[in-house]
Amino acid sequence: MRIVVQEQEFDLGAEANAFAAGDNGNGAIVTFTGVVRDLASGNLDVMEIEHYPGMTERALTKIAEDAQVRWSLGDVLVIHRYGRLAPGDRIMMVATAAPHRKDAFEAAEYLMDYLKSRAPFWKKEITSGGADWVAAKDEDEDALARW
Repeated sequence: MRIVVQEQEFDLGAEANAFAAGDNGNGAIVTFTGVVRDLASGNLDVMEIEHYPGMTERALTKIAEDAQVRWSLGDVLVIHRYGRLAPGDRIMMVATAAPHRKDAFEAAEYLMDYLKSRAPFWKKEITSGGADWVAAKDEDEDALARW
């Protein structure tokens, strides 16, 4: 298991290849990469993401450990960025490896839902008109409730 919280960009291909080079007992590897999307109005300049070092890593490790046990995963990778990100920048990556695809897919979804709703990150959208903190959305809470 590897949990990374970093400011710098990550190389998606290199991360996925390194993750896939792990345990040969896994028959399925699922990866998901989230990117910063522009606002519907098309005027997002940057998104600022803040976190508390130490607390964030502990929270992500706990949920990854829970997923590893719940779905009998062979491995888990979570990378999440912080700092100033522009539309189109990679914001996070989740990878799961399991003997069977169902476990790998479900665990990846679980981790993504958790990251969206419960991970201790705070996001601020900055436009030419000002800045607004991103509020929790009902659909994100609903997605998390299924687990």
